[in-house]
Amino acid sequence: MKKIIFLTLLAVVGTFYSCSDSWFELKPKGSASISQFYNEKGINALLIGAYAALDGEGTDAGWAGTYAWAGSVSNWVWGSVASDDAYKGSEAGDQSTINPIERFEVTSTNGYVSDKWHALYDGIARCNEVLAAIAETPDDVVSADKKAWFAGQARFLRAHFYFDMTRTYKQVPYIDENTEAPESVPNDHMLWPEIEADFQFAVQNLNESEANVGFATKWAAETALARVYMFEEKYSEAKPLLDDVINNGPFVLMDDFQQNYLIAYNNNAESIFEVQYSVNDGAPESFNGGYGDALNFPYAPAIGVCCGFHQPSQNLVNAYKVDANGLPLFNTFNDSDIPSLDASGENVITDTYTDPVDPRLDFTVGRPGIPYLDWGIQGNKTWVRDLGNGGPYLYKKNMFLKSERGTLSTTSGWATGVNANNYRMYRLAHVILWRAEVAAQENDLGTAMDLVNQIRNRAKNSSVVTFDDGTPAANYDVEPYTSFPDQAYALRAVQWEMRLEFAMEGMRFFDLVRWGIAADVMNAYLTEEATKRTHLTGASFTAGKNEYFPIPQQQIDLSVVDGQSVLQQNPGY
Repeated sequence: MKKIIFLTLLAVVGTFYSCSDSWFELKPKGSASISQFYNEKGINALLIGAYAALDGEGTDAGWAGTYAWAGSVSNWVWGSVASDDAYKGSEAGDQSTINPIERFEVTSTNGYVSDKWHALYDGIARCNEVLAAIAETPDDVVSADKKAWFAGQARFLRAHFYFDMTRTYKQVPYIDENTEAPESVPNDHMLWPEIEADFQFAVQNLNESEANVGFATKWAAETALARVYMFEEKYSEAKPLLDDVINNGPFVLMDDFQQNYLIAYNNNAESIFEVQYSVNDGAPESFNGGYGDALNFPYAPAIGVCCGFHQPSQNLVNAYKVDANGLPLFNTFNDSDIPSLDASGENVITDTYTDPVDPRLDFTVGRPGIPYLDWGIQGNKTWVRDLGNGGPYLYKKNMFLKSERGTLSTTSGWATGVNANNYRMYRLAHVILWRAEVAAQENDLGTAMDLVNQIRNRAKNSSVVTFDDGTPAANYDVEPYTSFPDQAYALRAVQWEMRLEFAMEGMRFFDLVRWGIAADVMNAYLTEEATKRTHLTGASFTAGKNEYFPIPQQQIDLSVVDGQSVLQQNPGY
């Protein structure tokens, strides 16, 4: 589905008055009456506008800017940089508003905190516009079945936006298409019931397949609803949904892990729902190419894109170590570092490291001395913007191939890394590992191990990164588990596998929180990483506070009724 830049009706509907006589009423060019949307074509236009908000870009018609980066569907700031997966990267002074998020010193006046809220509620407003238009459209203009499908699409998207709001800000105000005074709605409860209801409606009213791959299906709605149940620890409710997707859905694991991160394999057989990206389609600066991640490409002059943000952490790289049996080193993975560059940053030393690593490492992380896709061997500190601030590693999953430059990457704008590599929000591997987690929670250790091993066996049988002569670029090894001795081990294995499989995809922080281990994991991480990255010196995670981010002070100030704000700030802020 080709996205369009679409402003909310509040912005585009208006009338100019030159005098009091209605004869002289003039509508500005490009404006529209709301009644013009009361038909199938109009509702579809509104729906496409709601989809356009998925990547966070649509909040600013002229330039995406920080709204897009704070509101990115990949959640690279909130799910990766705020976790042990990634550093902000780049230089300390560039996008410095992210620094306190990484250090857990963020305040309610932080610009990124405000921009993400803005981006998500913009998406919610667009969904509400779709639903309002459906309600006003007569059945003889749009059939009841078609209306139900439109409503299912809009409610799927609205539930997605509210889910993201809830896991980020905790309690937020619930605004739907019938809300008349949004500024008076309090944030007095967790919105899980409302989110569940929207996704349940979508499950009941969406199709099992769509000719237009950009639209959500019943399977996407079931997957999203199951994920909500996982966050609520409603494992018995998640289980049948996950089983249905696995057993009855049309999805299969791709043969090769890397096929989930190449443009040529967008919307592949494993994919359940992808955010569709396109470039060079007439939108300014290719805003439809996942502009929320516009900063997150190598700074290397050898590649010539921008801007060196979202760099993998040393902790993440070390997590891909395996033992002699090809299994993770749960307790000792971070005792020593996989080396990359010498102290000067000039000389690559990765080629002297011969201990085994999971092959998914080098499809996820760009390491010095290892081929960076088809761009050649990643070199020394010149490939990163500031070695001291962000370390030597680069992100790979969102990058385009050198052979795709100019066709599947943008040819306009300064953010030249923007490309057509879709964001895979849900794929079968998510469902399999969530089902494994349910099994582990039920102490069904055999099922949990079998499901985890499906993912590990795929990694084992996938291709590996090689040099030009076909030699593997590292000592790669990954093997299936032979036993889960107890429930605690099973849960840890599932959690570890989710990190390895989906590293840098914006999930990690939220998973740590829902598993109840964020404080322990993050404080251990921050203590160790401070010895490598000086910008993390003194940083710490406060339990009972930093699991959520603050409600933007601007929103609290705007939501005043009878002299008092109806929005309550989160604890500790």
